[in-house]
Amino acid sequence: MPVTAVTTDPLAHSLTLTADYAAPPERVWRAFTDPRQLERFWGPPGWPARFGRFELEVGGRAVYTMHGPSGDQSSGTWEFITIRPHEQLEMTDAFSDAEGTVDAAMPVSRIRITFSPGGAGTTVKVLTEFDSLEALEQVVGMGAIEGSTMAFNQLDAVLQGIRAYAQGRGTQAEPLGDRYLRITRLVEAPMERVWRAHTEPEQMRRWLLGPDGWRMTACEMDLYPGGRYRYAWEPEEGVEGEAFGFDGETLLLDVPRRLVTTEHMTGTEFPSTVNDLGLIEEDGATLITTLIEYPDAETRETVLATGMTDGMEASYARLERGLAGE
Repeated sequence: MPVTAVTTDPLAHSLTLTADYAAPPERVWRAFTDPRQLERFWGPPGWPARFGRFELEVGGRAVYTMHGPSGDQSSGTWEFITIRPHEQLEMTDAFSDAEGTVDAAMPVSRIRITFSPGGAGTTVKVLTEFDSLEALEQVVGMGAIEGSTMAFNQLDAVLQGIRAYAQGRGTQAEPLGDRYLRITRLVEAPMERVWRAHTEPEQMRRWLLGPDGWRMTACEMDLYPGGRYRYAWEPEEGVEGEAFGFDGETLLLDVPRRLVTTEHMTGTEFPSTVNDLGLIEEDGATLITTLIEYPDAETRETVLATGMTDGMEASYARLERGLAGE
């Protein structure tokens, strides 16, 4: 993982994150100063950021909103203090509303990001300073250490480009933190077509089948926040296995980029998960990322042991072949 350390200094009221990336400072700098690239890693998994304002000049302002999986939002605003291309970026960071009006009840910090050549690439150090120990403890108590670690570990995919990051790797499952699982798969097709394949029942029935020898017997979806869905499968004659299905609710819809749902195994008392599907397109290829939130690490490991990743790969391979043949 790129993040090598996250430390706090109670005496200096500061939090420092250090990360190493296999790219030159000029390339890493672009990721931090292009809002479209910055959006792909500034928010932690499950809370992607969207920058509505970005004025990269001393005294300029930036305003961003992070969108949670249940529709919750958290906004912030920066004022740029120092801009030294490829070397240092410094700004104040304050909680705000979506328009950038500062929330006076929340801590204001000063962020200094330095980009230093090192090893095979760049060492990034993010120093965040607060006015008081209480402010530092408040932000740490809100999950800043885990959240910033997961956020900055997403930057690799941005720096490499999605083909270099995911092409030829098939379906990858990566545990994050104590309760999350991130699943990625590159598909050689535009995002709009991949989105339709995930949201139109007639298309889903053709590829969302898992291993060969299964058929989808139910595919019902109300595609709006609060809408319900139900999927079911059964083995074909001569194939071992028992029929099963999932049901749940749509929590968030951002066409054609993001779909967040709950997922529950029909007819069981198993706890539901939250499945956050996100799509990113570059040069005609789409990276599919599904972030699954489990109730605990034990449940996550139990599900992984069922061979879920292999089943998903069979489905995604079928999807890619189908899209290539359209």
